Amino acid sequence: MHMSRIGVLGLGNWGTALAKVWCEDGHNVTGWTIEQEVYESLMTTNINEKYLPESEIPRLDVTMEISDITDTCEILVLALPSGVILSVVNDLIPLLRPSHVLLDLAKGLAPTAESESGMISQEIEARLKAAGKANPVVILTGPTIAPEVARGVMTTAIVACHDRSVADRISERLSTESLVLTATDDIDGAELWGAYKNTVALACGLVDGLRGGIGGDNLKAALVLAGFSEGIKLLEAMGAEASTAFGPAGIGDLYVTATSPRSRNRTLGEKLGSGMSLEESLGEMHMVAEGVRANRMFLNRARRLDIQVPFLSALGDLLAGEVEVGEAVRRMVESYES
Repeated sequence: MHMSRIGVLGLGNWGTALAKVWCEDGHNVTGWTIEQEVYESLMTTNINEKYLPESEIPRLDVTMEISDITDTCEILVLALPSGVILSVVNDLIPLLRPSHVLLDLAKGLAPTAESESGMISQEIEARLKAAGKANPVVILTGPTIAPEVARGVMTTAIVACHDRSVADRISERLSTESLVLTATDDIDGAELWGAYKNTVALACGLVDGLRGGIGGDNLKAALVLAGFSEGIKLLEAMGAEASTAFGPAGIGDLYVTATSPRSRNRTLGEKLGSGMSLEESLGEMHMVAEGVRANRMFLNRARRLDIQVPFLSALGDLLAGEVEVGEAVRRMVESYES
């Protein structure tokens, strides 16, 4: 078993869960956080009280100094929300050595539209290139609810890189008894599905908020189907390989995010479905739900590609406060074309 020196940048629930799994598998793991409270609780109790309160991680080293990570680690895991990842990448670039590999856990369309394609991994690659660096960028995505990963629940995910040999090496190194990683070179498809599924999860959460009325499992199944089929059409036009839709990054991730009580996007949808405004709903959550941003970005991209997306449009109108929940859900269900 080859031990790796892994640096996890960002200790939210997902970064912390992976750090725990890799520590337990015998790797040397250092976590970096900008949150004083997270740093202190891990230093004093070995527990991340804010994001993963039920897990003790005695072997995890923690720092608030980013150079500690680049000095001691080879695999740099970017476990950051998509809104802040690029600013951290900018801080990281001057510190990179040729041996560093970047593993990106944030998925989808970058907050800035500097690159036409606009995907986060491509934006990271563009910034590396501009700085004269050639470090490989790998993305990790799949049906991964963080507290379950931390608990050792069998979990599958995809590791994607343009260079298949790098993906193979990382999947081999970082797989554990409970975390089964598969390599692929369809980085675009893996990343697009990783972002797109959050919009479907949001829609499915609406159903849970409507449980007293029209909400129920039949309706949720109809929405999963409508959202998934629209995704197949749109994401293929954006460069995803067809087969990726049917793997862990596609239907696997979409299923768990749409149905798990622990999914943040589903939870946000539930609040909206029960009649709260977007502002009120977001105000009640301290973890970022990426689905709102993803919806906006996919709508923009569909417009540019001139593709009809009635499912995403109905969700967008609801998020903008232009239609009622019942009306939005009806439009989403009716968007499905066999």
